[in-house]
Amino acid sequence: MDMSVLAELWMLIDLTEPRVCVAVIAIVFNPFFWNVVARWEHRTRGLTRLFGGPYVACYSLAVLILLLNVYRSHSITVAMKAHPRWAPLEDGCVYYAGAALVALGSVFVISSFVALGVTGTFLGDYFGILMDQKVTGFPFNVMENPMYWGSTANYLGLALMNASPVGVILTAVVGLSYKVAIAYEGFTV
Repeated sequence: MDMSVLAELWMLIDLTEPRVCVAVIAIVFNPFFWNVVARWEHRTRGLTRLFGGPYVACYSLAVLILLLNVYRSHSITVAMKAHPRWAPLEDGCVYYAGAALVALGSVFVISSFVALGVTGTFLGDYFGILMDQKVTGFPFNVMENPMYWGSTANYLGLALMNASPVGVILTAVVGLSYKVAIAYEGFTV
């Protein structure tokens, strides 16, 4: 392997730059926050009492999670734009591969949301709002956790479309944070 390519790449990346640090914090915070809040709700019913019912509480948490995800996406975009593009990624094939990842990721995210609905997507089971049966159709018949992996594909696609090595690194942080969240969510409440 040509180490000069890695050396060139490493010179383009500053992981201590504040915008990168903010993006990493936003990436890690989101799944941590929603898992802690959901488990707290399951144990205490604090949000259900505060909002006067499980549906209003769940929808309120959904709005907060969406806002946090918008901020996460914004912070990733800001971090990518603060760093230079990498010439080897500035290729038509790489750009179109990124666009394909965004399209595929969006299919998984949107179809997951359609299959689960608001309460299924945003932790309704922790509020006592249970689905009639486990969702096994598309995209859940293709992969487990399609919303997480679709979201990860979206971030990788955007990083490739922007020829951003920092975006690729931040996507790895997204994927890792989702792996941790999946493991945490696998433990019973």
